Order: sequence, then structure tokens, then C-alpha cells
Amino acid sequence: MTNPNLHNPHLDGSPFFWEGGEVGVFLSHGLTATAIEVRTLAKLLHEKGYTVAGPLLAGHGTSPEDLNQTRWQDWVRSGEEVYQELARRCSKVFLGGESVGAVVALYLASQHSESVAVLAYAPAIKLALSTVDQVKLRLLSPFVKAVPKASLDSDQKWQGYRVNPLKAALQLLKFQEEVRRRLPQVHQPVLVVQGRLDATIHPSAGEIILSGVSSEVKELHWMERSMHVVLLDQEIDQVLEITLRFMESAMHHKAENNLQSRENKDLIEEID
Repeated sequence: MTNPNLHNPHLDGSPFFWEGGEVGVFLSHGLTATAIEVRTLAKLLHEKGYTVAGPLLAGHGTSPEDLNQTRWQDWVRSGEEVYQELARRCSKVFLGGESVGAVVALYLASQHSESVAVLAYAPAIKLALSTVDQVKLRLLSPFVKAVPKASLDSDQKWQGYRVNPLKAALQLLKFQEEVRRRLPQVHQPVLVVQGRLDATIHPSAGEIILSGVSSEVKELHWMERSMHVVLLDQEIDQVLEITLRFMESAMHHKAENNLQSRENKDLIEEID
């Protein structure tokens, strides 16, 4: 039975765990969406031999009312459960996501230094909302449950709620503050991919992340013809190419760091 609360209810937006090789990739969808948002990239990575998993974040895939009853900590908890499952199965794990899913990935990276790298697509670390709009949001949220979305990117491919639940939007603002505070705790390589035509995320989002993290390796790529949901847009082949190249580089970087750590340990033992 299809869910009338969802746009494109016929699509399969359920969580997934597709086993492959020893390297795992965590991919989380964004706010109001379902796992369909990251499935295209996930399938392409799985075809390349990676083990890939995507959660359905708390409050998603059911009703906007359910989402309004969640806190950002619930979204993190949903991601943490899937990360732990990947970590048990794989020797190396990448943390990635689209929009709010990218913010979940950054939060998890700040907690799990053992993860290889972060793959942040259209990261919702800052929205394209004016200060006045944010004040309106805070004032309206106690009285208005949700507002209709003005438009939907990737209309035929995307699945999720047709409205923006306002209490959930306030939780996102709190989540942004928390993750921005945690960025210095992220030392892993970080990839950011943004759509040049994105009207949802502030254009400075990628720079905010890359200037805030403590990573040695960090990249920002712009998709000139893509909107917000870059993983469902027309430049997905280019996004995949960038992602695969970055992942290889990140694994090489981690191997070098591990070798350096072992050499330093041996040197200390020799001195002792």
C-alpha cells in the first residue's frame, strides 16, 4: 500500500544494506526525503564492489507529523545504528550523505575518527534563509505545523514529504549549530559537492565546512547544471567520477598515515 503523504509514493525509498567488499559506504538522505535520494549513487558504488548502506532517518517515510516529533539527536541515532552495522562488516567505512544527510555524516565523523573520509553532497550546514525568514520560522512553528514546498528538485525521481514541517526545520537549525561547533573534531579527508543552481543551501556551505574542519585533505566541487539534489540530477556521472577518485585518494592517505603512525611508534620504542 502506497503512502499518500509521500511525493512519488510508488518509488522504493526504504533503507538498504547491500553487501560487497571490505570497504563500506554510509549514505544518508536529507530532511523530508527517503533513501531514494541516495540510492542512485549507492547502486553505482555497489556495482564498483563497495558495501553500501543507507538509513531511513527517524520521522521519515511515514508522515510530516512524525517528523515534527523528532529531534536532531534522533536523526543521528538512526545514522549511528547503520554506521555500526557497516563497521562490523567492513574494515574501512566512508561517511556520506545528501543535504541534512551530509550533516549527519559530519557529526558521525566527529565521533568516529576511525572512519576513512566524509562525502558531503549539498551539505545543509547553512540554508539559503535570511535572518528575517529564520525569525518568521521560529515565530510560526508553535502555531503552524507545516508549509507546502514551493517546488521540488528532481520532481520525477525524488520521494518525500510535500511539505516542510516547521518544528523539524527548527531542529535542523539547532543541528547546524551543533555540527559547526564540532567541525574542528573532523580530521578525515572531506569531499563537498554542491549544485550551482541550488536554491536550498547557502552557496557558502562548502567553504564553511572546509574552513572549519581540521582535515589535511579537502575538496570542493561545483556541479554547474545541478540543483539541490545533486545525487538525482543530470551530472550524476560526473559526481560518481569525482567520488571514486576522492575515495581512492582518501584510502591512500589513510594508509600513509597508518604507516607513519607505526614508524613513529617503533621509533619511540627504540628510544625507550
